[in-house]
Amino acid sequence: MPTHAKEADPALRVKVLESILTEKGLIDPKALDALVDTFEHKIGPRNGARVVAKAWVDPAYRQRLLTDGTAAIKELGYSGLQGEDMVVLENTDEVHNMVVCTLCSCYPWPTLGLPPVWYKSAPYRARVVADPRGVLAEFGVTIPETTEVRVWDTTAELRYLVLPKRPEGTDGLSEEQLAALVTRDSMIGVGVLAAAA
Repeated sequence: MPTHAKEADPALRVKVLESILTEKGLIDPKALDALVDTFEHKIGPRNGARVVAKAWVDPAYRQRLLTDGTAAIKELGYSGLQGEDMVVLENTDEVHNMVVCTLCSCYPWPTLGLPPVWYKSAPYRARVVADPRGVLAEFGVTIPETTEVRVWDTTAELRYLVLPKRPEGTDGLSEEQLAALVTRDSMIGVGVLAAAA
């Protein structure tokens, strides 16, 4: 195989493969687009945002979530392949958690949907362990020096979800309004949520 073929852009390789499979009648592009849309916009991060918002408004649920993430997440109907064993890590003023999969791209699909491209990239996987604050800075996040930054490495058996700190000024918001504030990046730990305006 020529060297340039090995280095081809992954998105381009996917498009070429999709074209070949479509020409052979093995896939329906509309069905594939619907599947991707489902994971990116209908399930995925919205599910995790609902988990986070419920934990912010329901102290008993929050405790169950931190004690047994798998069971608490399943209470809301979010479980399945790639989410069988979940641990929830709470961000506080003292500790900021970040998630990575250094070996591949293990990711909690039922709660966060499809993993972002950067999560699967070799530079993120290598650098987040060696320089977590530097990686956070690249995402526009500055964590106080007094806050410990912990990096958690997922495995084929175990996935993590970060419970971000609830933004200041959100006391009067409903659970649904709170869920709308939660970002995918905040549940991976590379984002923080701004105070409500």
